[in-house]
Amino acid sequence: MAEKENNAGLGESFSRAEQYIIDNKKSLSIIFGVILVTLLGYFGYQKFIVAPNELAAEKVMFMAEQNFEKDSLDLAINGKDVAPGFKEIASKYSGTKSGNLAKYYLGICYLKKGMYQEAIESLNSFNGSDEIVAPIAIGGIGDAYSEMGKSDDAIKYYLKAASKTKNKLTSPIYLMKAAGLYEDGGKYDKAIELYQQIRKDFYETQEGREADKYIARAEGMKK
Repeated sequence: MAEKENNAGLGESFSRAEQYIIDNKKSLSIIFGVILVTLLGYFGYQKFIVAPNELAAEKVMFMAEQNFEKDSLDLAINGKDVAPGFKEIASKYSGTKSGNLAKYYLGICYLKKGMYQEAIESLNSFNGSDEIVAPIAIGGIGDAYSEMGKSDDAIKYYLKAASKTKNKLTSPIYLMKAAGLYEDGGKYDKAIELYQQIRKDFYETQEGREADKYIARAEGMKK
């Protein structure tokens, strides 16, 4: 009996759904049409716009990267003749992975040239999630603020870089930089806390092995 009631209930539900579709056939057709057009537009954009731009960006990035590795910073930034630099690539191919990476390179170039505000702006515009590059970009902002004498801002970004992706390569470096600025500002307890964190979490690294030395130094400065 219960099964018959359930079947009847299901039949009624299907009937109502069928009637709703009949009553709203025109509006539903419009909705489905819009969805279809949107999907076709998205895949068309990806295939005919994004993919070619990505390929073009990868090709022009090669020379800029070569100049960067040679420390030819002006050429890396501005390019020459038919070989654009990171500045143009970041602007022209902003929607591509290579265009995004160009913002990182551009920021590092500015940092090396002592153009700290430009470095901050470029590195802030970089959208990275890579385990190494992303924290280096954030740490680069910290370096720029440090060079500008803005220690509080520098510490903020060093700590952010250290926690972005906890790894043995970048995290202890930026914790050490933050601790050093704390020491310079006379905040020895905060510095010691970071040195202890380095010793505990990154004891296998060079920074971890040297942490006791820095702890002793900071303890001595407190007296």
